[in-house]
Amino acid sequence: MGPFPHIEGEEVEILTSGWRMMTWHFTTPPDLQNPDWLPAIVPGTVAGALANCGKFDPKNPHSLQNQEFWYQRVISGAGNYDLHFDGLATFADVYLDEALILSSSNMFHQHVVSVTLQGDHRLCIHFQALTSALAASNLATTKPRARWRTQMIPDQALRHVRTTLLGHMPGWCPNIEAVGPWRPIFLVKQNPLTPRNLRIQAELHGDDGKLSVNIDLDGAAKVELHCGEHSVAMSGNSGTFHGILNIENVRKWWPHTHGKPELYPVWIEADGQRIELGNTGFRQILINRGNYGKDFVLFCNGVRVFCRGAVWTSADILNLSGTREHYLPFLSTAKDANFNMLRMSGTGAYETRAFYDICAELGILIWQDFMFANFDYPIANEAFAASCRKEAEDFLRQTPGNPSLAVLCGGSEMYQQAAMMGLPSGRWSQDLSETVLEAAGFEVRSDVSYVVNSPSGGPLPFVANEGVSHYYGVGAYKRPLDDARRANVRFATECLAFSQVPEGSLDPADPDWKSSIPKDGGADWDFEDTREFYLGSLFRTDATDLRAAHPELWLEASRAITGHLMETTFAEWRRAGSSCNGALVWTFQDMQEGLGWGVITSNAEPKPALFALKRAFKPQQVLLTDEGCNGLSIHLINDLAIPLTARLEFCCQQQNGLSIIREEKHLVLPPRSALEISATSLIGAFFDTTYAYRFGPQAHYGSVAKLYDGAEGALIAEAFHFPDLRALEQREIEFTARLEVSAAGTNLILETPEFLHFVHIHNVPLNPDDNWFHLEPGRAKRVNLAGFKLDSKIEVSALNAKNRIRIFQ
Repeated sequence: MGPFPHIEGEEVEILTSGWRMMTWHFTTPPDLQNPDWLPAIVPGTVAGALANCGKFDPKNPHSLQNQEFWYQRVISGAGNYDLHFDGLATFADVYLDEALILSSSNMFHQHVVSVTLQGDHRLCIHFQALTSALAASNLATTKPRARWRTQMIPDQALRHVRTTLLGHMPGWCPNIEAVGPWRPIFLVKQNPLTPRNLRIQAELHGDDGKLSVNIDLDGAAKVELHCGEHSVAMSGNSGTFHGILNIENVRKWWPHTHGKPELYPVWIEADGQRIELGNTGFRQILINRGNYGKDFVLFCNGVRVFCRGAVWTSADILNLSGTREHYLPFLSTAKDANFNMLRMSGTGAYETRAFYDICAELGILIWQDFMFANFDYPIANEAFAASCRKEAEDFLRQTPGNPSLAVLCGGSEMYQQAAMMGLPSGRWSQDLSETVLEAAGFEVRSDVSYVVNSPSGGPLPFVANEGVSHYYGVGAYKRPLDDARRANVRFATECLAFSQVPEGSLDPADPDWKSSIPKDGGADWDFEDTREFYLGSLFRTDATDLRAAHPELWLEASRAITGHLMETTFAEWRRAGSSCNGALVWTFQDMQEGLGWGVITSNAEPKPALFALKRAFKPQQVLLTDEGCNGLSIHLINDLAIPLTARLEFCCQQQNGLSIIREEKHLVLPPRSALEISATSLIGAFFDTTYAYRFGPQAHYGSVAKLYDGAEGALIAEAFHFPDLRALEQREIEFTARLEVSAAGTNLILETPEFLHFVHIHNVPLNPDDNWFHLEPGRAKRVNLAGFKLDSKIEVSALNAKNRIRIFQ
């Protein structure tokens, strides 16, 4: 790791170790012999350093914004160097020996300072108390006053400060404030060929790629641009070089749900020295808003992509870590769960280059908010506007040519906040998102689409049926499931937020249980209340009574219900004929242990809902939707570039597996296609598949649609529909489970004589490839256990079965 870009083999010292940190309420550095110095790691945060020394409790954090902190270490050298600071949070002064060499007031700025070293020198960084720095700043007196206030962030003065909102949103995340050198610091020996002002543009024109590179290389004579097996001489004068590579029949980069994310290594040979520029990919991203500007459809390489995934929060809110090793477990989990998009919300922080590199490798699209949210920012202040522009450019220059970056967005809920406060539409907009940030995006990454704000696009910015929305009809607003259709959602960059109950032994009576449940500021309810509402209404029970009388069953039902809601809603949104073109769940991961919004834990372990999303997001898919008196509709989807020769099987069964209806159809799904088939047309006669007519007793318990590979016979996907889901009616069901161990891996084989609901394979280290699923009678279900070991203890249960199976090796 080093500054980007840099010359291969140049002298780079990553200033990670050797740092010490302490609290010191003076403007001059503490004495080196002061006993209060504590060891610290850079990049890192004050909170992380204090926690490592037992002086900060992440579960019960104390405020850091009223304190002053100093970091110091010795650096050595002989000659001229560049000191790179990739991020200092937030008001920081840097001293070399006694001389002030840098002042920074934006957490997201990157800085390069030229220094001359002769021997050992003391490098000190003073992080000012946020409250006192703000009071001394003229930003706080900027006129006009804010047009609105936000309830989500109590400290309204933060609109004047360019720092992350993480740690400042009670009820949303732990109150761990970002202070310290949160991004790397490098010491680089100056070189006449030190690259600067790099710009990479990778374009796709039909089947051909065009790579354009601009770079400043003072002192260079002969420069060549290389992209994979292709190369071209770069032209230039006065140290500025430009090169264009045209590649016929280029290998295209695709989101992994639609193809292969092909990447090309890019580098420059300058006077015999190699400068690595990372990887790039050739793709075209376009947004189609329809004839009347109301729609929002993302096209990649001319193909409509249904974007599905979640909103990223933070992989480590304590230290704000940004290494490849830290990101990889999270992003690999997203890819394995068939996510093809993650949104970086304006409430968070910019991630490092490593994050975007991994997303490009895995084929995950990125919706990137600039880090602005909810406030009416003082953009009339010229210094503030310039700081915002540099912030945007600094971020974008870290990801040149990265194909995963699909959408740039001016921030989160600024328009919505204004509209909800009753302001007329003419007062929602801001030059920040409509001028400053859009211009920065176009200047540096013109290949990426731009959206002024999330949400935006309708007569009110948060309406679901125009543009981009934050949809919580199903969810916080407790609307029935059919609201997902009636709302005519176009593209939801946030949706389906619930308090997600993780695996493991949890005690609802523990104070940590309630404290980890997210809540909106000013609301008299939290997101457990939302989950409880749907548990009661869909499982036909009183959630409060169930919790009191059968706490274990209530806990398992709480784990199951959110995944059921998500799988059902995405079946609606992905069906043929749906108005929806994409939806991102709020949120991907928790930021602390407990019952947060995340579909995975803060340690990247899956929660039950993740398995439901994994099934719902399959690129080749079968879905069932309840069309009332029109019966069931079967929806088939093939997102891949190759035709799917398949066999569709549809059956209606009684609880004991007796088939009332069983039909099958052989078909070919063209590439990138969706097909709707009426179950009635498949049956060829009337059968009340939805039990809408209610002529007499219900004739069947449930319907199952299965999609098989027509060539190999393997099951691709399956979908279930139950007119009356009796998931909590527990009874003794003699289902079986056995292990099948081979050199290829370990599988758990499950069979049942009756329908099982929400089958749960306990013991998270087993890492099953499916979990919390329905199991139909008469068919063996094979679940791969990637984490199986010879001493594994396996337990299997189902929500509607009183008995459990335990396997001890």
